[in-house]
Amino acid sequence: MRHARHSVARSIALVLLLGGLVAWPITAATPTARPEEVGLSTERLQRINELIKRHIDAGTFSGAVTLVARQGRVAHLEAQGLMDIESRKPMQKDAIFRIMSMTKPVVGASIMMMIEEGKVRLTDPVSRFISEMKGLKVAVTMPAPAGPAPAPGTPVRFYTVPAEREITVRDLLTHTSGLVSGGVSNREAQKVGLKGKETLADFLPRLGGVPLDFQPGTRWAYSATAGFDTLARIVEITSGMPFDKFTKQRIFDPLGMKDTFFYPVEGNPRMATRYVRGEKGLEKQNNPAFMNGAYFSGGGGLMSTAEDYLQFAQMLLNGGELNGKRLLGSRTVEVMTSVAAPDTLPGRPKGEGYGLSVRVVNDPIARSSFMSAGTFGWSGAYGTHFFVDPQERIVGILMTQTPDQQVRLDFENAVMHAIVGTGALAGTH
Repeated sequence: MRHARHSVARSIALVLLLGGLVAWPITAATPTARPEEVGLSTERLQRINELIKRHIDAGTFSGAVTLVARQGRVAHLEAQGLMDIESRKPMQKDAIFRIMSMTKPVVGASIMMMIEEGKVRLTDPVSRFISEMKGLKVAVTMPAPAGPAPAPGTPVRFYTVPAEREITVRDLLTHTSGLVSGGVSNREAQKVGLKGKETLADFLPRLGGVPLDFQPGTRWAYSATAGFDTLARIVEITSGMPFDKFTKQRIFDPLGMKDTFFYPVEGNPRMATRYVRGEKGLEKQNNPAFMNGAYFSGGGGLMSTAEDYLQFAQMLLNGGELNGKRLLGSRTVEVMTSVAAPDTLPGRPKGEGYGLSVRVVNDPIARSSFMSAGTFGWSGAYGTHFFVDPQERIVGILMTQTPDQQVRLDFENAVMHAIVGTGALAGTH
């Protein structure tokens, strides 16, 4: 009996020892690995830390969390700098960030679920779900009148013509609808803006009176909030659930995303403070007005952590499944992450097309990128960023709360430069 107890004890000790060799904290939501086990270089991953430190020292942002996973295992997870300058609170690995437009791929996945269930088609006109969006007009700007140049801030003159066709679900997913896409449409949308504690159902019908910026499908122009807010409302209508409940029940809970939600508890100590760069350095900012507790913005309403968002990204990398929970069919994910708006469409940069809610790298050389063709992802206005490289089976996540376009690109390249092999688990999920 004593020999049996000793044998069991030795076995447990051996398991714990081996476990310590291949992973850091055994309580982590995602398996971890030493970088070399998954074909990455420890020394080269250190360059990510050096990159982030340079930006913190330069005052680009106060702090950041960076994460790199390969073959479904986390090889790098680091927190640097401060999550709040005033209190000098160090950044935490589980800090919660306002991920803004990284909400959009979650909306894309939600719409794909409704498509799989036969409740929505990519070709459906939006007016099928929101009748007020039938018969939309398109704004046509007029040349400035002869004479002295108009004073700064003078509204652009325009007239409207009928849209040649209705905007579709696909148009919204690909930012080719012209709905509040940065031109006259933005200015006119302000006249019917969100009020108080209004919901998606309260506000979106009013956009039916707002002209589009261009004829649907003729160009790519980013609809920062309205397009994906409309998609979130379509999910509400077709699922019969408020969008926050739908995402929690159908995406976040199955994936174990316990720290992803639309509205944080006031004073949550894990919320990273948002800053913008001003004349006196980094200046603290409040939440945007649309975060009113009732409006579940598909364009940019979610909060999340690096490790939580990894679960969502890894699910897409795995073709719609994670840890035995299937959210989407593999073919659905393939279509979602393929080029739908090519880089030849006016408005798109060379080498980077757009899928159904995500950017898609179609020509790494033209994009001056070291990522593989087929890499997809998106970014958030306050400094968050993620990418998924299916060929290398890598997920990279950068979380800050002050925007900077260059650090996103440098982070991508630093991750890809750390690849030194395929890793022992190549081809696994």
